[in-house]
Amino acid sequence: MRHKGRFIAILTLILALALAGFGYFKFYFVFGDGVRAGELNQFMLKGYVFKTYEGRIIQSGFRSGKAVGAGTSIESYIFDFSVENQAVADSLMRLSGKQVELHYKEYLGALPWRGMQKKVVDRIISVDNISE
Repeated sequence: MRHKGRFIAILTLILALALAGFGYFKFYFVFGDGVRAGELNQFMLKGYVFKTYEGRIIQSGFRSGKAVGAGTSIESYIFDFSVENQAVADSLMRLSGKQVELHYKEYLGALPWRGMQKKVVDRIISVDNISE
C-alpha cells in the first residue's frame, strides 16, 4: 500500500512539473524579438472581460513580377500586435497615422490579459513625421 501511494505522489509531481513547464514555454518563453516599422494604422483598447491594447501597422513595399514583362507592384503587409505597458499604449494612442518603429517580443501563445496577439510591443524606438 505504501509503495502505491508513493508512486501516485511521484507521478502527480512529475505531471504537475510537466504541465508547469509546458505553460511557461507556451505563454512566457520569448520565442523571438525584433523591430517592425510602418504606418500606425489603428490602435485601440478592446475586449469583453480583459481590456487589452491592440494595434496594427501597415508596412508597404514593392514586389517585382517573376514573369517576363511583369511590372512592379506595391504590396502591403499588416502587422497586428498587442501592448501590455500602459506608458507605451498611451504614447501609441497619440501616434495614429505616423511612421513608427516598434520593438516587439513574440510568444508561442497569447494570454487573454496580455492581449489577443502573440506579438507584444514593449517599446517605441522611433517616430517620424511628428507634428506639434
